[in-house]
Amino acid sequence: MSRIALAATAAALLLSAAPAFADINLIAPGVVFNAGLPELADAYAKKSGVKVNVKSDGMTTIVGHFNAPDSTTDVIVVPVSFMDGMEATKHIKDGSRVDLGRVYVGLAVRKGAPHPDISTPEKLAAALKAGGTVMYSNPESGSMEARIINDMLHLPLFKGVKSKISTRGEGGEALVRGEGDMALQLSCEILNHPELEQVGLLPESLRAYMDTSAAVSPKSANAEQAAGFIAFLKTPEAQAILKAKGMVLTN
Repeated sequence: MSRIALAATAAALLLSAAPAFADINLIAPGVVFNAGLPELADAYAKKSGVKVNVKSDGMTTIVGHFNAPDSTTDVIVVPVSFMDGMEATKHIKDGSRVDLGRVYVGLAVRKGAPHPDISTPEKLAAALKAGGTVMYSNPESGSMEARIINDMLHLPLFKGVKSKISTRGEGGEALVRGEGDMALQLSCEILNHPELEQVGLLPESLRAYMDTSAAVSPKSANAEQAAGFIAFLKTPEAQAILKAKGMVLTN
């Protein structure tokens, strides 16, 4: 046998002996998807050889898909309030839960517009009242983010703010289209719009944020690979991506 044939045979044997990596399927709402999940999936595939199929959907739909008897989802990433319930009802694999970080609501303006001081609730209220029409997402859509913003705007402190619900997409999208003058939007979503600038994050005391967690499905056929991806989310490489995309990290 020639040297070329021998080399080809050896290469074929090596490839056949290499471990086969199964894809893993991940589902998450926009709050985490927009905080860098597609970029994290790409980075992990390059590092490990495991492809992560990322799907984004609404919260109610996500939980329904994840809990379905025939679910093929391996990893779920959701707000802590949902994860707590899923953990209590044994809908996640024991010991697989990892807390990731917090995504705040921020104040967005069009690129080049003034950035008012919003460092306290009182200063934020004054800025919103003086800033014109403030766009935000429709709370009737079931969006957790929209409900948080809507509840905040109904506090007595914010009486007099001229707010408007976006009828097409999120508040930031409405601002990009030229509707309104400001928008209240999750930080990770503001940062994804180059036409917008983030004035800042809303003050901590307003609790306008969502904490997030990841976990493995107890029905996952690829639990080891799924746990490997979740572990990757806590590495410096992954944390840098999450931070750049608007997530404030959990230790």
